[in-house]
Amino acid sequence: MPPPFTLVRLRESRDAFTRAMEIAEESGAGTLTYVGRFDLAEFAVVLEPGEPLRTACRAFYAGMVALTDALRAYAPPNKEITIDWPDAIRVDGGLIGGGRLGWPSPAKEDEPPHWLVFGAMIRTVAMTDREAGLYPLASALDQEGFGEAGAVQVTEGFARHLMRALDAWQTDGFDGIARDFLNRLLRERNISRAIADNGDLVERRIGTDRTDRRDLRKALLLPSWLDPKLGGPRQ
Repeated sequence: MPPPFTLVRLRESRDAFTRAMEIAEESGAGTLTYVGRFDLAEFAVVLEPGEPLRTACRAFYAGMVALTDALRAYAPPNKEITIDWPDAIRVDGGLIGGGRLGWPSPAKEDEPPHWLVFGAMIRTVAMTDREAGLYPLASALDQEGFGEAGAVQVTEGFARHLMRALDAWQTDGFDGIARDFLNRLLRERNISRAIADNGDLVERRIGTDRTDRRDLRKALLLPSWLDPKLGGPRQ
């Protein structure tokens, strides 16, 4: 891991996201929990934002940009890596995983939370012998030609890109991160998108007065990509 991060290795049966939230208060910013699994890149990092929870939750977008940048570094030419707002990641349309965000339950909107935790799971290897095509909406890095991009490479790449994203946020403001994130969503004709100060997605249909607002914090309460029974990305 890059110097600012403190790595906490967990047994395969542990949950990186849950463990990071358990130790966030004591361990502090830069703590990165990691589960060494063959089929999944699973990790979570503790952040300590200096702004109120209302705006600090936008750190989720920085995490998603860092995660997709890490994947892009190993992607074959012309592979399309996209995000289903807010949290699911696809490669050429196949779901490979996503990100999630946690915060202290008693945190107040107008006060900085003691911590945030950004967690991620990426399916690196397809662990099924089922017939090809049975799960056309699911995929894994090995199926998409990502070569040697395993859990270690994805985690290390994420850590480096997260440092860059957070530094850019501090130096130039949030607009660059918002732009990078929005550019990774699948484009819809005649729809313009923006991210509000509190992280909500605002969509406007061009040529009309119609505006839709999608609540980020509400959407993050139940990760769209996660299968609780499998303990990993949906098939």
